[in-house]
Amino acid sequence: MGARGVKKGQQFATLTDIITQAWSGKSVKQYKKHKLLKKENLRDNMTNLELVLNMLAEATTTAISKEKKPKDFDENKTIAKQGGTIAGNTRKAIEAKTGRKVVSPLNAKALQKGVPRKKLK
Repeated sequence: MGARGVKKGQQFATLTDIITQAWSGKSVKQYKKHKLLKKENLRDNMTNLELVLNMLAEATTTAISKEKKPKDFDENKTIAKQGGTIAGNTRKAIEAKTGRKVVSPLNAKALQKGVPRKKLK
């Protein structure tokens, strides 16, 4: 059992998925599919704005966890959703102001070329 009642491995992956879903509107699996990724690291294939929101979600979750001191996995799941939701609200505000989706289909290959993925085929 790790810090704050979280076991390594599957529980950590579950919390990551909850945070990702809450801020991006997609599970990790859906997000990777959106970017046409198979085994590649999702974080390595994020735009700057996606990375910043992901980091905001993680940092907010950590801050809430330090204050609330969850005792078990269920409490950790609730906190993960709260942290992710705060970043998700920020994403929605950015989308409302820009009129563009933050969660991009661009992957690292497309980002390096500056070309949307559909033009890479």
